[in-house]
Order: sequence, then structure tokens, then C-alpha cells
Amino acid sequence: MISVTDLRAGTVFEDGGQIFQVLSYEHIKMGRGSANIKVKVKDLKSGATITKSFINGSRVDDIFVTKKDLQFLYKDLENAYFMDPNNFEQVGISLDKLSGHEFLKEGENFSLSFYQNEPLSLNLAPKMKLRVLETGPCAKGNSATNVFKDAILENGITTKVPLFIKTGDAIKVDTRTGAYSEKA
Repeated sequence: MISVTDLRAGTVFEDGGQIFQVLSYEHIKMGRGSANIKVKVKDLKSGATITKSFINGSRVDDIFVTKKDLQFLYKDLENAYFMDPNNFEQVGISLDKLSGHEFLKEGENFSLSFYQNEPLSLNLAPKMKLRVLETGPCAKGNSATNVFKDAILENGITTKVPLFIKTGDAIKVDTRTGAYSEKA
């Protein structure tokens, strides 16, 4: 058991038979009475993000989650396939369990979280470098306002980029939102 006051971003715990990962933590103390702990959590099985409240002093079940670095091989319509570089064992994981699977690039290593040999989540870096496959013409000027154009990236995602980005450029994309972050 772990006290709710020890829940910090990244901590994984079990509550009511569901497995959650803490995204943010807030300790609220108002006048008289006990403090409340509010945590924004992600349900690792369904991918839903919810807010949970606990009374100070409550406890939740601590679970042991293992992380493995696996090489992404390919994906089809239902599964993504990874290989363990140590023993060359291949693992197929349902795309429903992998939020952010659209950022997977063939041949690259990614960290995955497992609980009792069951895959829980894909742990992506906050920003990834991707190449622009197709975008409108490069334009100069009009820099007084933020003007964006559509761009198709190497992983098939369409995002908005500034006017100076051209086809073939490498950009960094925020993996949480899919938005342009900076030129790489």
C-alpha cells in the first residue's frame, strides 16, 4: 500500500481493480477539516484520463510495473509488432492499448510498460523529430502574426506548421498533442 500523499507524476497504482498512472498531483487544504488530494490520472487499460480525489491519509495499492526497451518492427490494422533486442523475441500488441502509436517509426527503440507480462502503455518522448513529406510552398513575410499551413509528416499525421517550413525539413512535434514544436 502507498499513501496518496506519495503519488507523484509517473507513479503507477491500482484502485478499484483499475491500473492508473499519475499525470499531475494537487494537495488542497481549505480552512478547517482534512486536506484533499486531487490527482489527474490515466487509466492504462482504456487510455481514459480522469481526475480522482482522495482524503489525506488514504492509501492505494502500489504495483510493480516493468519497463522494457523494444524495437518497433511494423504495424498492421490491429497490432503493432516489437522485438526484444536481447533475445529477439517478438511481441504483438493491440493498437487499442497503445495511445500514441501513430508516432512509431520502424527500426527505432521505444519504452513500453508491462504489468505481469501484459503490455500497459507506450512511453513516448515528449517531442519527436519527424520529416515533412508534403506541404505548401515556402513563403516569407507575414511574420507579425502566427500564420500556419498544413503539412503531412513521414508517419502520416497532418499538422499545422509555420510558413517557412518546406518539404523535406525535419521538425519536432509534441507527442501529446501532435502539434508543431520547433524546427529540428
